[in-house]
Amino acid sequence: MGITTYDMEVETAVPAAKLYQSFILDGDTLIPKIVPQAMKSIEIVEGDGGVGTVKLITFGEGSQFKSVKHKIDAVDKDHDKYLHLKISYHLKIEGDVLADPLESISYHLKIVPTAEGGCIVKNTSIYTCKGDVTIPEEQIKAGKDKAAGLFKAIEAYLLAN
Repeated sequence: MGITTYDMEVETAVPAAKLYQSFILDGDTLIPKIVPQAMKSIEIVEGDGGVGTVKLITFGEGSQFKSVKHKIDAVDKDHDKYLHLKISYHLKIEGDVLADPLESISYHLKIVPTAEGGCIVKNTSIYTCKGDVTIPEEQIKAGKDKAAGLFKAIEAYLLAN
């Protein structure tokens, strides 16, 4: 099985605790409000929002995909604002995002406070492919660009509100 891993960091002026609350804990309602062209809706189909929860993400009109379900593997709901804030989840349930050759995708996010009062969002993505296939570099770059755009849109909204 082919595994492709990439790391990405996005720096933002939004305080870590505020970004974590808005993006991770309240993201199901906030993200579709901020970027409906990317994510039309996010709904819990199983669970209570904690570990084991399954969410259905329906993508917006501008997306090449229709929907995906993901499962939360770990979430730091009882965080201390001075520590790293974390969530891990994987896409392995169903959805057109997992077309051949993908078997699963795991995401591990950390939101790390900075001395300036903002934070750095650190993401590690692990793509597991069927067979020995790996993800081409241009697809990884396109994914990073979309994710960075999403974080920048959330940042602009949070700084304005």
